[in-house]
Amino acid sequence: MFSVFVLLPLICLGVSSQPLPEGQRLFTIAVSRAQHLHQLAQNLFSAFESSLQMEEQRQLSKIFPQDFCNSDYFISPTDKHEAQRSPVLKLLSVSYQLVESWEFPSRSLTPAVALRIQLSPKLSELKTGIHMLIRSNQEDADSFGETSLPHLAPYVNYYQNLGHEESLRRTYKLLACFKKDMHKVETYLNMSKCRLYLEANCTL
Repeated sequence: MFSVFVLLPLICLGVSSQPLPEGQRLFTIAVSRAQHLHQLAQNLFSAFESSLQMEEQRQLSKIFPQDFCNSDYFISPTDKHEAQRSPVLKLLSVSYQLVESWEFPSRSLTPAVALRIQLSPKLSELKTGIHMLIRSNQEDADSFGETSLPHLAPYVNYYQNLGHEESLRRTYKLLACFKKDMHKVETYLNMSKCRLYLEANCTL
């Protein structure tokens, strides 16, 4: 997995006569993968919404964001300004936890589609890349090790046979939370990269 992540082609780097520093190169790959997962999450959510009746959409839209996601229990920045003040290692650690928390639940995101786009392997590869960034940006790499939050079940009673209305509700919530969390990961990784390397096209 280590070599696969490192050797993946870089996206949107442009032509440069000078090779990028290794850390910046790894950040570029991680940000690109996070952007890809965020786009997939948006596509899955949009496809589900388009399959609903108008009244179903109206009712379900009332649930989120009042109905919290599992990741809301993570200790993370509460807004953009706090994120900008947070240490890079904290942003990377939160990103790692967010990605890891979806490795198992992602198998329940419309299984046929999730299988076709290999969602779980994409999350695992991004988690490996973020782990590498954490190790390269801390003095004591062993302090991070393999410790992380336990896998979270998607939602209470998710795998029970539920009625049509409750089934729609749980799927809506799962997809909405996945989109929300992937947006956080993309934002935190891009913010970390911009702060470390001060690239001209970065926006915080």
